Amino acid sequence: MATLVTELVEAGVHYGHRASRWNPKMRPYIYARKNLIHIIDVRETIRGLLRAKKYLGQVASRNGLILFVGTKRQAAESVEREALRCGMPFVNDRWLGGTLTNFRTIRNRMTRLEELETLRESEVYNSYSKKMQSSLNREYRKMYRNLNGMRKMSRLPECMVVIDPKKEKNAVREAQALGIATVALIDTDCDPDKVDLPIPGNDDSMRSIELITRILGDAIMAGKAQAAIDSQQQREGSDAPSAEQEAEAKAAADA
Repeated sequence: MATLVTELVEAGVHYGHRASRWNPKMRPYIYARKNLIHIIDVRETIRGLLRAKKYLGQVASRNGLILFVGTKRQAAESVEREALRCGMPFVNDRWLGGTLTNFRTIRNRMTRLEELETLRESEVYNSYSKKMQSSLNREYRKMYRNLNGMRKMSRLPECMVVIDPKKEKNAVREAQALGIATVALIDTDCDPDKVDLPIPGNDDSMRSIELITRILGDAIMAGKAQAAIDSQQQREGSDAPSAEQEAEAKAAADA
């Protein structure tokens, strides 16, 4: 625990926004004010982290889908890296309206993305005019940025990990409408009532975001490992002979 506290402090997780920008609902998570800056209580950060880790581990152990969302510049790289490491979908460029509430349309756009990729690699592509090729490339690049992280998301996620729910308010709103749980890194200017599992911490520092996403990613990986162990045990259990089968085999041997 002491090591975790040291890591959090060194990453600057405890630095909040200017006191003038705070949301009064964040009062329980604030330790003090120093030089007009709010200092977040690291104990509350750890408490939120432990709750989030336990929940994400449970979701992953049930083979649940967890969507990472962080479109701000400081979060984009960490969100993509951890989501790929966990084998989970992510959004790190732009949240498209209706990504969750109109998921069928989003799936159709993903199909279009795959069609464009196939077309670009075919001989037919070279027969198009330069203008048409330019138009197709422009469409492909735009769709790739927006949809590439979700192309393996065949169903709605059970949970969403959000960096800065104030910026990602549209994503949080859609998750609320569909009853999807949200785990979020929230700074002193956020509303903790908007998310299910808040983690108070600096959501503007790259080091802070990187540390928090890595810890959550480790919890997901542990949950997936547990799911693999449970699946293996179930297969071994189904392959093992039942008590009745063993009795019948013994009777046959005695006869």
